[in-house]
Amino acid sequence: MGGDDSGADSDFDWNTEDELEIENFHSSSSCLTAVPNGEATTGSAEASSSAGSSNSKLCDHFVAMGFSVEMVSKVIQEHGEENESKLLEELLTYSALESSPQPQVKIEPDPCLSDCAVSSWDDLSDSDDSSSDFEEITKSVSVHDGKVKSLVKMGYKEEEALIAIERLGSKSSLEELVDFISVAQKVKAEDVLLPPEDTPKLKKQRYYEYEVLGRKRPRVREKKILNNEDDEDALYLPKPMIGFGVPSESTFITHRRLPKEAIGPPYFYYENVALAPKGVWQTISRFLYDVQPEFVDSKYFCAAARKRGYIHNLPIENRFPLMPPPPRTINEAFPLTRRWWPSWDPRTKLNCLQTCIGSAKLTDRIRKAVENYDGEPPPHVQKFVLDQCRKWNLVWVGRNKVAPLEPDEVETLLGFPRNHTRGGGISRTDRYKSLGNSFQVDTVAYHLSVLKDMYPNGVNLLSLFSGIGGAEVALHRLGIPLKTVVSVEKSEVNRNIVRSWWEQTNQKGNLIDMDDVQALDGDRLEQLMEIYGGFDLIVGGSPCNNLAGSNRVSRDGLEGKESSLFYDYFRILDLVKNIIARKNE
Repeated sequence: MGGDDSGADSDFDWNTEDELEIENFHSSSSCLTAVPNGEATTGSAEASSSAGSSNSKLCDHFVAMGFSVEMVSKVIQEHGEENESKLLEELLTYSALESSPQPQVKIEPDPCLSDCAVSSWDDLSDSDDSSSDFEEITKSVSVHDGKVKSLVKMGYKEEEALIAIERLGSKSSLEELVDFISVAQKVKAEDVLLPPEDTPKLKKQRYYEYEVLGRKRPRVREKKILNNEDDEDALYLPKPMIGFGVPSESTFITHRRLPKEAIGPPYFYYENVALAPKGVWQTISRFLYDVQPEFVDSKYFCAAARKRGYIHNLPIENRFPLMPPPPRTINEAFPLTRRWWPSWDPRTKLNCLQTCIGSAKLTDRIRKAVENYDGEPPPHVQKFVLDQCRKWNLVWVGRNKVAPLEPDEVETLLGFPRNHTRGGGISRTDRYKSLGNSFQVDTVAYHLSVLKDMYPNGVNLLSLFSGIGGAEVALHRLGIPLKTVVSVEKSEVNRNIVRSWWEQTNQKGNLIDMDDVQALDGDRLEQLMEIYGGFDLIVGGSPCNNLAGSNRVSRDGLEGKESSLFYDYFRILDLVKNIIARKNE
């Protein structure tokens, strides 16, 4: 997937914000390529310059095949450049050794309990006064306490028992104390099993404290993390942004290696904005079983950009697009604009569709600025007009007249049926808001298309943060029956849209809607799975409020109030996997 996409992008102008975000991600320094055995790997263009001028061509040859620059340089230094076949054999050997599975320790899914456990072991290992802290604990809890004796008889250390009682309280049950100690031991064991190069430079960063509960990191620590230029695990946005392949491009990757814990079913599919603050996608990937994101721009599927990251465990071979394919240029999507489109407006694609639109005052200002000139306006006026048109996705609807897209036009671009968000007491403002936060259906359907042959009789879908039902619409358009859909969505407006669509399309399955993702606990999940037979697919796109570049006020990443709900997606997914595992024992 690597290479220069200037040709492919010549018909599309990135807005200024996107350019700045992409520069921050060093997008040109990384690409996905297909290696000899079909696996997907990541290669760094920056590092390739260090291989030396004498063997640069040979090094580039092997890097293009998918091997890392460091590995290629090492093999060339050890074996010379003469025998290319020998070098390839050695590279394949090294690659096989590196890809051998590493032992992993699973953490229990209760984030609150895990937070307490991580904090406890951090306090013991990080504090210089850990012995004095422990003495304080022993004063508050009697050594002769019956619970301590019971825990010691069960094989736990007295120190562990005292910490658990101090953290959970003297009234906590023996079962709760055992669970607490078990989680703490597993968290500690996981830190020990991390390979040296993956161990954080800062002591035991409290993932659950900072990332689940949304507590602020100390400013000094955050600065160190954000300015860590040597982070080998950094994720880069590919260019072109086509993931493992799109129907309109010839480059495809058909095989990838998934971590053992990620292999489905159940299948999961998570989406969010690609241009998130630094470190966000690394964290999301780490929680979702170390599955690497697939970054895709929907401009390869329709006439509007939508740069998104998708983490999923779906197969990637035998995908197919929805038919008929949607229009891929503005003039194809809205042919009536051709008559009025000025020659000095080079746009053929729209930028990402937002939740708000340009005002009438702005469009009137543009009209007055253009109509003052008989011919083409001067360059400075053209620049002003084009900047505003790109920012607000304005189209030409008359002589010197621009206007924002109508809600039904946005529905068309995003792959929803006409009038999907219309009626039922829904205002235009709510329609724009709901559409701006939705999936691009054609893109999502392309990824989910692999399920059609796997589930000919239909799927049971758990749809978290359902919005206006983008995943449901995609599956329906693919011809995959919806047996049961449990839809969790906070907005009543969106729930009404999904319910109306369900009725209008004469769905035969069961639709259960809920309004609070945090209320979906283990007992409720087990009850639903018992009634409806489990979930085949878990889809979700948690709120991007604190991730999107347009948010200049509270772009706090996964620590933000709204975007921290990602951890509920992980929590629910992990609960479902654990329930299934217990039933299969």
